[in-house]
Amino acid sequence: MNLRYRYSWVLLLTFLSCKEKVNKLQVETIALNDTTEVELLEDSLVKPVLYFNVPDLSLLPVQESKAKFIAITLPSVLIARYHIDSRRDSIAALVTKEKWSKEDSTLFLREKQRFKADNINNLLDRMITHPNSITLAQAAVESGWGSSRFFRQANNLFGIWAYNEDEPRIAANNNQVYLRKYDDISESIEDYFVTLGRARPYKEFRKARKKTNDIDVLLPFLRRYSQRGAAYVHQLKTIIRQNDLTRYDNYKLDPQYFKDE
Repeated sequence: MNLRYRYSWVLLLTFLSCKEKVNKLQVETIALNDTTEVELLEDSLVKPVLYFNVPDLSLLPVQESKAKFIAITLPSVLIARYHIDSRRDSIAALVTKEKWSKEDSTLFLREKQRFKADNINNLLDRMITHPNSITLAQAAVESGWGSSRFFRQANNLFGIWAYNEDEPRIAANNNQVYLRKYDDISESIEDYFVTLGRARPYKEFRKARKKTNDIDVLLPFLRRYSQRGAAYVHQLKTIIRQNDLTRYDNYKLDPQYFKDE
């Protein structure tokens, strides 16, 4: 019996209280029995799929493992970006809105605190996302192309630490350092975007991100993501070039999975 299951649920991803219609994204989930069930990317319109029970991809031939890692990760990248971009659009609409509703204020205050922003314009700057190729390259480095225990057991793609003992987390090898445990891969990616949007070491990255999506301009500002500094940036550039990751910068969620209600 095939234990693979699929089901869809509807995520409310926009908070435009001033409109009657809202965009909803239908997300499909797939619990993998093995890697043959991963749906490879066929074109630039991507089905919003969240994968669970991801096996160790390092057991596959190198090129196959990379292709399946990207097929697993990119849909979650696009879902996470949509979460943030949708809320950013909602907050941008508040700039010219004369009177805010209770829901408007709740949304603004929640995101302002989440991104450690000073004001609404600063918040909008901090919520700008960046090219898929950069996210994929960092995910590949930090998770060992999907082979890390933290990715497979905690959906933690980027090695983000947990500092609160009350939050879901997983122990590192020395049991003195803990990493965050996420419900799904897109949640990990969204937290990564928030980290780059709020943390002081990435202030210059955020300034550059406002002006350009040129990865050659942006990547040097990620040197503080790793203690390896310039060597880390060089590694990201090499991974992007060797795996042609920039081809995914124009990939988008398939519009047929959006519903107006």
